[in-house]
Amino acid sequence: MNNTGSSPLLMLISAPSGGGKTTLCQQLLAARPDMTRAITSTTRGPRPGERDGVDYYFFTEAEFERRVQAGGFIEHATVFGRCYGLLRSELLDKLHSGRDVLLNVDVQGAATIRERAMADPELQRALVSVFLTPPSLAVLAERLRKRAADAPAEIEKRLGIARQEIAQWRQFDYLLISTSIPEDLRRMMTIVEAEKMRSARAKAPQ
Repeated sequence: MNNTGSSPLLMLISAPSGGGKTTLCQQLLAARPDMTRAITSTTRGPRPGERDGVDYYFFTEAEFERRVQAGGFIEHATVFGRCYGLLRSELLDKLHSGRDVLLNVDVQGAATIRERAMADPELQRALVSVFLTPPSLAVLAERLRKRAADAPAEIEKRLGIARQEIAQWRQFDYLLISTSIPEDLRRMMTIVEAEKMRSARAKAPQ
């Protein structure tokens, strides 16, 4: 479903840990071949099978820092001693090509991107932010336990962070209460289509 009658979107999806945003992003990209994900830059080395420019942009620490100093990143952070960031050019080049761009970021990263977009009219016009969350912390806790990826103490820590993140939902354009994967995708697609038809983005019929 490629809507050529409107300017491209910068779709930002955020959620608490275990909220299901990675699954939703995968489903959305599969459903909309005209949409592409934004590729993150990092200083960590490639893992087996990862390709530069496809999975990540792999930079040396010196090159990453040079781009930081030049203001090239719209958002960046250090995690476990490795740097990660989102290049402004990565977003603009894809938007200029006419493709919708999908961002999968945490709540802190979303706040930074919204702030930076406010100073950039092109990004501000394209940005649409969605906060995805389960209907309750109890449901989120059950999801985290079913993943069986973390110890009980780690789950409690994640839930504490999630409580703080969920409190930020009013900072987003849309609140999507997660129910099932198909229903989450259906409603996400509805948001995309509605945003495509906004008069501020529409191109006049010829």
